[in-house]
Amino acid sequence: MQKKSMGMVKVGEKGQIVIPKDIRELFNIKSGDSLLVLADTKQGIAIVKPDDYISFASELFKTMKNAIGENNDN
Repeated sequence: MQKKSMGMVKVGEKGQIVIPKDIRELFNIKSGDSLLVLADTKQGIAIVKPDDYISFASELFKTMKNAIGENNDN
């Protein structure tokens, strides 16, 4: 079951934001966790757990490698 949430945050004087409690619970984000911030001027900002991003990137590279291999077989 997919759960969704949305929240509003303010940027503090030091550039910090507080992730709303329900979102921290939804993604099991604990105090002291490291998060990866991705930014693109056209698409916006994403905050992800590094392990989740590494898993995503790994699957993406496997898919690309397989696609390239299939194209080279022709």
